[in-house]
Amino acid sequence: MTKIMLRAAVVSLTALSSGLLFAPTPAAAQVGQASLRGTITAPADNPVVEVTAVEISTGLRRTVPADANGAYNFASLRAGTYRLEIKQRNGTRNSDALTLRVGQVAGLDLDLAAAGTPAPAGTTGEATPGDTPATGAAAAGDEIVVTGNRIRSLSGGQVGSVISSRLIEQLPQNNRNFLAFADLAPGVRFIEDASGASRIQGGAQDSRTVNVFIDGVSQKDYVLKNGITGQDSSPGNPFPQLGIGEYQVLSSNYKAEFDQVSSVAITAVTKSGTNEFHGEGFYDFTNQKLRDRRPSEIFPTTIPKVDTSNKQFGAALGGPIIKDKAHFFFTYEGKRISSPYDVRPENGYPISSIPQQYQDNFGTFALQFKQDLYFGKIDIEPTDNDLIELSGKYRDESGIQNATGINAASTSTLNKVVDKRGLLRWQHTGNQWINDARLSYEDSLFAPTPATDGITQFFQATQRIGNGIQRTDLLRAGGGGNFQTKGQKGWTIQDDFTFTGLQGHTIKVGAKAKWVKLNTLEQNLTNPEYTYDVNAIPGVAFNDALPYKLQFGATGAAGQANVRSNNFQIGFYAQDDWDITSHLTLNLGLRWDYERTPSYLDYVTSAENIAAVSPDNYPNLNKADYDINDYISNGNDRKAFKGAWQPRLGFTYRFDEAGRFSMFGGYGRSYDRNQFDFLQQEASQGAYQVRTFNFIGNDSLNPCIPSQTCIAWNPVYLTAAGRQQLASAAIGGGREFRFLNNDLKVPYSDQFSLGMRGRFSPVELEVGYTHIASRDGFAFLLGNRRPDGSFFFNDPADPGDVPQSPFSFSPNGYGSIILGTNGLKTNSDAVYFKLTKTYSAASPWSIDATYTYTQAEETGKFGDTYLLDYAQLSDYPMLRSSGVPQHRFVIAGSVDTPIGVTFSTKFQIESPIYLKAFVDRSDPFSRELVGRQADSLGDLWGRRQLDFAFTKYVPVGFITEQARVRMRLDILNVMNDRNYTDFNNSPLDPNYGQRSTYSTGGNAPRTIKLSAGFSF
Repeated sequence: MTKIMLRAAVVSLTALSSGLLFAPTPAAAQVGQASLRGTITAPADNPVVEVTAVEISTGLRRTVPADANGAYNFASLRAGTYRLEIKQRNGTRNSDALTLRVGQVAGLDLDLAAAGTPAPAGTTGEATPGDTPATGAAAAGDEIVVTGNRIRSLSGGQVGSVISSRLIEQLPQNNRNFLAFADLAPGVRFIEDASGASRIQGGAQDSRTVNVFIDGVSQKDYVLKNGITGQDSSPGNPFPQLGIGEYQVLSSNYKAEFDQVSSVAITAVTKSGTNEFHGEGFYDFTNQKLRDRRPSEIFPTTIPKVDTSNKQFGAALGGPIIKDKAHFFFTYEGKRISSPYDVRPENGYPISSIPQQYQDNFGTFALQFKQDLYFGKIDIEPTDNDLIELSGKYRDESGIQNATGINAASTSTLNKVVDKRGLLRWQHTGNQWINDARLSYEDSLFAPTPATDGITQFFQATQRIGNGIQRTDLLRAGGGGNFQTKGQKGWTIQDDFTFTGLQGHTIKVGAKAKWVKLNTLEQNLTNPEYTYDVNAIPGVAFNDALPYKLQFGATGAAGQANVRSNNFQIGFYAQDDWDITSHLTLNLGLRWDYERTPSYLDYVTSAENIAAVSPDNYPNLNKADYDINDYISNGNDRKAFKGAWQPRLGFTYRFDEAGRFSMFGGYGRSYDRNQFDFLQQEASQGAYQVRTFNFIGNDSLNPCIPSQTCIAWNPVYLTAAGRQQLASAAIGGGREFRFLNNDLKVPYSDQFSLGMRGRFSPVELEVGYTHIASRDGFAFLLGNRRPDGSFFFNDPADPGDVPQSPFSFSPNGYGSIILGTNGLKTNSDAVYFKLTKTYSAASPWSIDATYTYTQAEETGKFGDTYLLDYAQLSDYPMLRSSGVPQHRFVIAGSVDTPIGVTFSTKFQIESPIYLKAFVDRSDPFSRELVGRQADSLGDLWGRRQLDFAFTKYVPVGFITEQARVRMRLDILNVMNDRNYTDFNNSPLDPNYGQRSTYSTGGNAPRTIKLSAGFSF
């Protein structure tokens, strides 16, 4: 980072935190905060002077002035239940309770000049999106000013949902991951795999494009996938559920304060202590005796259930340190899990065709997992104008991990995740402005290692069907191959300044600077892997003696094994919520972000690498369709991207004075970032090198051309001495190359939304359309070319020849050339319908339902970053996305029954997945990416699950009058739907698209979970 940039960051943030930056530009509620504004009409001789919002549970007070017309504006309030103190020239009136939700932008108009009017039946004044304004909500004298169902939504073009504490607490679930209900938002999916690892995805983009903000602080993982730290491949939860108050899920068109996200943005607020002591504890339990058999335990023959268990437990305590001034909150949650997974060949390949000595590797096994999560928070209100919060989180987890697939139990990974975060926040409220400053720290570690050492065998079948050939993965057994230490550590300072002194405008500007050290150490394949084509040797039914490929990791002479990069990030934004009329609100925002990654920008390509791909050593590139010089850096060729300008625009038009019906829409551009796990490979490849050697005559699909890395097989290569002999004999030791484009772009998405909202008391309806186009996603391509510079070659002497990528045409003595570039594309068009009814004490039931129809397309296959099947990204057709179901319906609800039991349910159903695979044909000579929808599992559905939960609270009068015991029964997958995950994905096979195994992945059979708890 240059000195000029450092000074700019310091000056900008200092000015903001001092309240000096009054740029006449954009804003709304802070990330994770709520806002409330409106007009209070009063008699001419007794006007409103000021309005105070009082948080009922803590006594926190915020006061704003009212202008001559009675307009008031609370630009930033934390989510909670408030009452309003309305101070007039003569006297003060109080409102009833109203609840503001996380991220809500609410409007409330009152008329104190009208006669007092009771609240509509069945309402509590809860401020939910879509609530409508009304006049005549006041009272005279000491009467309560009733807000009732009069709060209107001003949320603009944002598309999403709010997940309340009631939903988090009551809805059935099996993992206590607070993000499990994010799929109630249009276009959002929450997915668990067979290892228990979970992820969020939205539109046609994968999980790395997601971001989660907790108390306004980004949880982005800059190194690994799945969007947030700790979630790369972990069954763990990112945050203790007891510590989450509620959260908002935005699937598109968020405002300018959201950064480093191009699909789903989630903003959550944590719980705080109150003026009363409250605590709770819980214990959840289930095991194999409380579940039905998994299909793989029934078919093809019935076997005993695999011993499994799931134990989750925790406690929370909060209360006052000094009443109305200081409070504390602390929570702990733990997990102890043993869960099943299946090992099986791909595409339904019969296990009986595999030799007996390998068959014990197939079947159902159990993984082990342990997690401990801690969170603590202290809030202090030294004055009516100041709020100080100090919080911290600690996450520690370990276990033995694997997943349903071809990997035998012996190849499992010992996982290790540690995540530490801290936050200091100071919010100061002035007469017509608010300043919110945050200083945060993060330290995240991901460190998997192999559970077993030794040689690894990887078996593949190669079958010719008609004029095409297919290759099927059968089994990987022996030692594990996952050895990594990766993470991020650093400090962030951010500041948001909101100005409300300009009538009709809520103007906010903000800045964030981050100094973060990214770290990667990758030493995969410390255990050598031998790959066998079981059909390669004529007359041999199952070839397990002559491998066609050997890959192993070894320390190299060049590069740095542990790649570190001291990254600097800075971003600025401005946002204006402009009430042009009582009917029309515009949301006008602009954001700019910059990131410097020294390990990429300052990288110097080694002389050895340059020589290896030079015309003298590798003339194959002389006529290639790309210029290798675009990937060779002298340390000065690369510049950080400075063009990340991101307009964020939205509008709300209310058709009636009451605001019951409105139209909304928006457009926004949002930049994400290039994952550091991709960028570091260029620097690390020379230090710890994966060596690749092919063996002559042992690959029936893609035979290699004799060279220093294509040699005759010798059994001595099964030993460490033999592998060292190979590495020493080849000039480059058989290592691969990673070259990154000198002009890498930054991935982004353009988002459009248009819809209608309506309030039909007591429910709210919303229908809308979204279009999301993502561009410049990162991908790796194969840089090898044949001697004439081509990628494919049709051998006229072989009528059965099919297209093959030129893996065997690598530089002499080296492995393949892998090129890193940008260019992945996705498009998503979705229509959705959403119905919401919020729970209240007077109307004790709720419903949240969302139906989404999506047409999505993508380059290649969903989630793939290694696209080695064509020469260029432009050669890949845009086909229907393999990661997005066309139809998806989710509904959740709860009701307090007359017998004192709360019943809740969640039901989800979606259309089948879309399969995609390559077909290589000899006549005509072609490689084609084709797809089809997998067979349905029922009446056109691909996945279906119904869950129930029954909760009974029993007052005990112990410790406090509110003390009670909680007993709960969850029934997951009530209908015992068999949601199979494996389908034949070989287009040449007559069984293409049909279920190929009995594995259900992370979809559990009918399971009963027992819970008990105590609260006071």
